[in-house]
Amino acid sequence: MKALTKKRITALLALPALLFAAPHVLAQSEEYATPVELFPDFSDFFEQALARDNVPGGVFAVVHRDRILQIQPFGVRAAGSSALVDENTVFRLASVSKTFASGLAAKLQHEQYFQWQDPVTQYVPEFRFQNESLANQVTVEHLLAHSVGVVPNAYDNLIEANYNRTRILPHFARLNPLCEPGECYGYQNVLFSFIEPVLEQSTGVDYATLLSTELFNPLGMNNASVGLEQYLAAPNKAAPHVRGQSRWFSRTVTPHYYNFPSAAGVNASAADLAQWLIAQLGYRPDVMPTEVLNDLREPRVRTVRDLRRRGWRNFIQDAHYALGWRLYQFGEHEIMYHGGWVQGFRADIAYSPEHEVGLVILLNAESNVINDISSQFWADVLPRLEQERWVPYYHASTTRSAETDPEQQRANSVRPDTPLPLLPIQPLGNSSAGAGLLNR
Repeated sequence: MKALTKKRITALLALPALLFAAPHVLAQSEEYATPVELFPDFSDFFEQALARDNVPGGVFAVVHRDRILQIQPFGVRAAGSSALVDENTVFRLASVSKTFASGLAAKLQHEQYFQWQDPVTQYVPEFRFQNESLANQVTVEHLLAHSVGVVPNAYDNLIEANYNRTRILPHFARLNPLCEPGECYGYQNVLFSFIEPVLEQSTGVDYATLLSTELFNPLGMNNASVGLEQYLAAPNKAAPHVRGQSRWFSRTVTPHYYNFPSAAGVNASAADLAQWLIAQLGYRPDVMPTEVLNDLREPRVRTVRDLRRRGWRNFIQDAHYALGWRLYQFGEHEIMYHGGWVQGFRADIAYSPEHEVGLVILLNAESNVINDISSQFWADVLPRLEQERWVPYYHASTTRSAETDPEQQRANSVRPDTPLPLLPIQPLGNSSAGAGLLNR
């Protein structure tokens, strides 16, 4: 096993955040945006949906290629407060945290710190099923693909009872998988978190530090963090809200799922997640190389239950789980998606690799309206993108990678006729947005 050197860690931590920010991070301050309308009324649709359900606050972000086109906040950070949500307000991401765990793992796997086919017992020797031979068949890849084979959400009830992974681990000796590992899907939180000892033992660095040095810092995710303590320390954070009989009530954030940081422990803002989407779209190959992204997107196991997912079932023709991401066949198009739900918070993140558009939604309430907002965005936008295969676009000065073919790059970014005039971006702030792709 190869250790991640202290020199590398120290150097990454020491660099100022600005040095990590590629030109596209600064593109928000440029005076241009694409004039193409995809979902012109999405801002109104978002605000009206939240208002109908009396959601205290939320925010969405839209990304196209390597640019943040729009960040639209709504409402307040906590019910009864006058503090407004903005693009830097920190929310709990819940299971959207899994996209970071898988991204980090894939990055390190491609750097040869470990292999996908390593048995989990190599890193967690205490891991057992009733049939011990089956436990030895579970690989690292199975963890991130939710294909270990055990009953879905195994021992989440013990997470809710505030057990940590060490206390829960012996309970797996009471179970046997429902199928051979790798053959069927069963969503997990506890088992997913076994990726943490894999990464920590193969690098010699703790999980939170790995996320910061390998992903958060180089991507300029300045508000992102891991854990309850970091959430509580954030001066600009959203409070959780649960539904009562007639209104939303705020709740104290509990440590339960924070004990499983890879599964549900990341905190971040819409501005942070916009940078994460830019990386997923392939515009930060220095952080997320193309081969890593391709690996993450490869379907591992079919997820039939997603075909009945509320808000999505009218649009999805097929569904799989890849590594830390769901892969949906949305009409004729594929989108990568993940949702998150923990007490008082909802989160959605999705992107189209084909059309290079991404969407983030964060809410400080457990409102199912997020399903309708997300699915309707893609139902409206994807046909427009298909119809208008060429999207006028002001390209920032970054390139996908040093290996990008200059001729192909010019073909992708230059239209034979004269481009339309570019529109200015308006300042970000509560309930204001860029005059770009989705808001003219």
